[in-house]
Amino acid sequence: MKVAVPKERRPGEARVAASPESVKKLIGLGLDVVIESGAGEAAGYPDDVFTKNGAKIAAGESEALADADIVFKVRRPLLKGEGEVDELALIKKGAMLVAILDPYDSPESIKAYAEAGINAFAMELMPRITRAQSMDVLSSQANLAGYLCVIEAAANYKSAFPMMMTAAGTVPPARVFVMGAGVAGLQAIATARRLGAIVSATDVRPASKEEVQSLGGTFVAVEDEEFQQAQTAGGYAKEMSEAYRKKQSELVAETLKKQDIVICTALIPGRPAPTLVSEDMVKTMKPGAVIVDLAAERGGNCPLTEPDKVVEKHGVTIVGYRNVAGRMPGGASSLYARNLTAFLTPLYDKESGALKLNWEDETVSGTNLTRDGKIVHPAFATAAEAPAASGT
Repeated sequence: MKVAVPKERRPGEARVAASPESVKKLIGLGLDVVIESGAGEAAGYPDDVFTKNGAKIAAGESEALADADIVFKVRRPLLKGEGEVDELALIKKGAMLVAILDPYDSPESIKAYAEAGINAFAMELMPRITRAQSMDVLSSQANLAGYLCVIEAAANYKSAFPMMMTAAGTVPPARVFVMGAGVAGLQAIATARRLGAIVSATDVRPASKEEVQSLGGTFVAVEDEEFQQAQTAGGYAKEMSEAYRKKQSELVAETLKKQDIVICTALIPGRPAPTLVSEDMVKTMKPGAVIVDLAAERGGNCPLTEPDKVVEKHGVTIVGYRNVAGRMPGGASSLYARNLTAFLTPLYDKESGALKLNWEDETVSGTNLTRDGKIVHPAFATAAEAPAASGT
């Protein structure tokens, strides 16, 4: 069976869906791997590092995708009218497409996969279960984003992170406040601590308190009775009452006044990012403070954030880069390629040389958008049909 890895063509995307390590493992399974020439250059993987591990190099995308049984990509394929090439048209009917497919933001793509007869798998929908941790692309990319956002903060901050004692006097350590203690937030806490900052963090989940403290951070939250019950059995945050949100907002507003760096990490799949730092709060922050908004791709946790820009508002520098993990394409590609390999390995039968998908498996059913010409994921079947039903 042939696995194809084309070059990413969406603006600003430097990652690639393969690494020398993943190529070696896929070929070890008995698969043929074909990579489009130049696909890994932006990530620091020239063609020869792939050929040394057994991959074949195709001169162009059409050649790479020709007769491919499995297509690995980072971002969803370009549809007709989105770019110079209709990438979806190059993928054969019945092929398995595995990528970050943005199903919430592109229902028209889901319909296109079904019409093209593509079996599409959206890796960002991978269920958060123990055995799927090695397949979790959101976690692997968020880890890098959490690290890089602190480096971006340090680059834009007008002083040093650690306390520095010199003959001329002492430079105080930076105070860093991390809003959201998920994967990215926890990595941001750890990185800021390693750089010598005084770190505090907030989250609406009670379990986050212990995680923050284990990394050396101070936990900030209104810890009343409602807060203690603010987590579901599955580990997700519950909707808080208006009274609680007001109390928490007041506490955060007071905390922000003392901070040098604020890292915002709150993202909700399929919905605009929640506002965590209002313009009024920004006005109360120290002159020269820095906000790094990891939610810029979905509107931002601060209304003053401008996508892919670094701006100064009310004396505060606001960093709003999208696709932050993609700004470290080498490491991000390596982890992403491992996620894809971990996902495919149990689905491929080495003896028969064929895919054997268990459609009842959570990792398969949870990520599968389309199969045999139909939209099969229950979360998107109705949404994808809605535009046609309304006549728009």
